[in-house]
Amino acid sequence: MLDLGIVIVSYNTCALLRACLRSVFASQGGFSFAVCVVDNGSSDGSPAMVAAEFPEAMLIVNEKNLGYPAANNQGLRAFGFSGSPPPPSAPATPRFALLLNSDTEVPADGLAHMLSFMGKHDEAGAAGPKLVRPDGSLDLACRRSFPTPEISFYRMVGLSRVFPGSRRFGRYNLTYQDPDEVTEVDSVVGAFMLVRREAIREAGLMDETFFLYGEDLDWAYRIKQAGWKIFYNPAVTVHHVKRASARQNPRAQLEFYRAMRIFYHKHFAAETRWYVHGLIIGTLSARLGLEQLRIALAGTESRQDST
Repeated sequence: MLDLGIVIVSYNTCALLRACLRSVFASQGGFSFAVCVVDNGSSDGSPAMVAAEFPEAMLIVNEKNLGYPAANNQGLRAFGFSGSPPPPSAPATPRFALLLNSDTEVPADGLAHMLSFMGKHDEAGAAGPKLVRPDGSLDLACRRSFPTPEISFYRMVGLSRVFPGSRRFGRYNLTYQDPDEVTEVDSVVGAFMLVRREAIREAGLMDETFFLYGEDLDWAYRIKQAGWKIFYNPAVTVHHVKRASARQNPRAQLEFYRAMRIFYHKHFAAETRWYVHGLIIGTLSARLGLEQLRIALAGTESRQDST
């Protein structure tokens, strides 16, 4: 039985994907793993690069971009992960799944340390490391609270940025907590999300209603609903370029607001007071409308420039 099944979704990040795979296959430690790369309709030669340079990796090639959760689910299913116990005759599923972005690089001992951490915390359904951006700053998304209406409000009006050390206003990215302390959190980010097999069986796979954002928060929410804990483990540092694939998609920001609306309707709308509900829906609708207008105007300018 494999200890770890690693799923890497890629969309037009060929050079970064190469560096990511090199770091993964250079991993050290007494554990077994396999890698599945799911290419989401890249046009930059990524599938050919993987096939030529990393033949040991399983490769799934999609003709078009199916979205981040759908592609991750393809990789998870390829390893045998599902939202229910497998039949007795099914091949053994790895003990853990790792969702890993193509724009990350893991240290040689990083995977071994994360697996060891999970082995010492039987109550952990998922965990993530410290993520550091190219400039050395902390990727704030690596430890998060769920975006409840209150927490999202503080974020949208800027209070979380003005008062990052406040236990009340800084909950969105837990900016009031020491980034070098192990912490139980609501969610870690899908750029590096290590999930226990049993937690996946109880929570199910990712929700494909989402496209680019929000699916990791939703998955973490369901994992916690199933009774598991989620931890941030800063003993391991992973480098993360961040938004490498999103920058290739002009609709990325639109998908961000769409994801916020899906998450809110799915988990919080039913228990939100009507006037707060109206404010949230109105704000998100306005943001979506403005973003749709921006995309339309950008498309018009592009067509004019080409004539």
